[in-house]
Amino acid sequence: MANSSSIYFNEEHTMFRQLVRQFAEKEIEPHVDQWEADGIFPAHTLFKQMGDLGLLGLSYPEEYGGSNLDYWYNVIMHEELGRLSCGGVPMGISVHTDMATPALAQHGSDELKRRFLAPAIAGDMVASIAVSEPDAGSDVASIRTRAESDGDMYVINGTKMWITNSTQADFLVLLARTSPGTGYKGMSLIVIPTDIPGFSVSRKLEKLGNHSSDTGILNFDNVRVPKSFRIGEEGMGFTLQMQQFQKERLIGAVTGLAGAEKAIEITIKYCKERHAFGKPLIANQWIHFKLGELLTEIELLRQLTYHCTRMMLAGMDATLEVSMAKLKAGRLAREVADTCVQFHGGMGYVEEYPIARYFRDSRLLSIGGGADEIMLTIIAKNTGMFPIK
Repeated sequence: MANSSSIYFNEEHTMFRQLVRQFAEKEIEPHVDQWEADGIFPAHTLFKQMGDLGLLGLSYPEEYGGSNLDYWYNVIMHEELGRLSCGGVPMGISVHTDMATPALAQHGSDELKRRFLAPAIAGDMVASIAVSEPDAGSDVASIRTRAESDGDMYVINGTKMWITNSTQADFLVLLARTSPGTGYKGMSLIVIPTDIPGFSVSRKLEKLGNHSSDTGILNFDNVRVPKSFRIGEEGMGFTLQMQQFQKERLIGAVTGLAGAEKAIEITIKYCKERHAFGKPLIANQWIHFKLGELLTEIELLRQLTYHCTRMMLAGMDATLEVSMAKLKAGRLAREVADTCVQFHGGMGYVEEYPIARYFRDSRLLSIGGGADEIMLTIIAKNTGMFPIK
C-alpha cells in the first residue's frame, strides 16, 4: 500500500481492508491452485461466504441487504482481491459486485431489486452481465440479440459470448435490442433468470489465462420474460450500460494496479534471493532502476483511480478519467508482467512460479471491459479531437 493511504482512508476503511485481506488469505488463496486446475471456482459457496460478511453489497441500499457505504469500500475490496495469485477469482467477484448489479441497484424496480439484487447481495444468487457477442465485443452498438415485444412479454433470440460467471449464474443482466434498427438506439437492459426455458450455455471457453473464471457462450432461443424484468425505461439500455461500464472499468484499473504491485513485490523478493555473478540480482542497476520506475507508474495509476473515485462520489462525470485509468492499467500490467518474467529468467517461464500465471492473467485487462483502442477513442472524443456522435 502507498504511504499516503491515511489521506484517503479513515479508521473504518483501514479495518475493512484488514478484514478483506484476511478473508482473501484464508478463504481464497489456499484454493487458487485447485480452482485454476479445475477451470472454475465455486461461486455459490464463495459468494455465500462473502455475502455473510456483507462484502457483496457495500454501496447498495440497506433495504435490500446492502451496507449503504461510500464507494471507497468497493475500491478497497478490489485492491485487496487484486493481490491474489490469480486474476480469475477477483474478476468473477467484480462482475457480480460492480458490473452486473449497478444498473439494477440504481434503476431497477423495487420488485426486481427484491427478487434479484437482494439475493445477489446475500450471496444466494450469482450474477453475470451479458453484453458482448461473437460479432460485437468492444463495438456495443453492433449487438444483434433481440427482445421482441409480445404483449406484456419479451421474446429473446440471439447469442452472447465472453460472458464471465455464465456457467454458474442464476441471473444475467442482458443488453438486447427492443426496437428495430442498428446503432446505440433502441436497446434495453433486461434481467434473465438462467433457469428459464430457451436459455442455454452452449459451451465453456478455454482461455489463455484466468482459468479459475468460467467464461461461456450463451444462446437465447425464444426466451420469454416479463417486460417487468426490464431495468429502467425501454430504449435506455445503451445509456445505462455505458454508465455501468464506468464502475467496471474503474474496478478493473484498481484490481490491475494491485496485481501489478504484488507482481513487483514477488520479483523484488526473488531478485534479492537469487545470486548471479557473485551478487544478488537486485544489485544490478538496470533491475532496481526498472522496478523503481514501474513502482512509480503504479503509484501514479493509484492516484488517478483515487481521483476517479472522488469524482464519482461528488456526482461528476468521470468517463474521461476512468477511460484513462483503464487504458493505463492494461498497458502497465503488460509491461510489469513482461519485466517480471524477464527478471525471473527461466523461473518466470514455469508454472510453479506465480509470475507465469500473472503474465497470462494480466493480458486480459487491455481487452476486456473495453479494449485499449476503445479507451483511446473515448479519450479522443472527450478531449475534443473529433465530434461525439
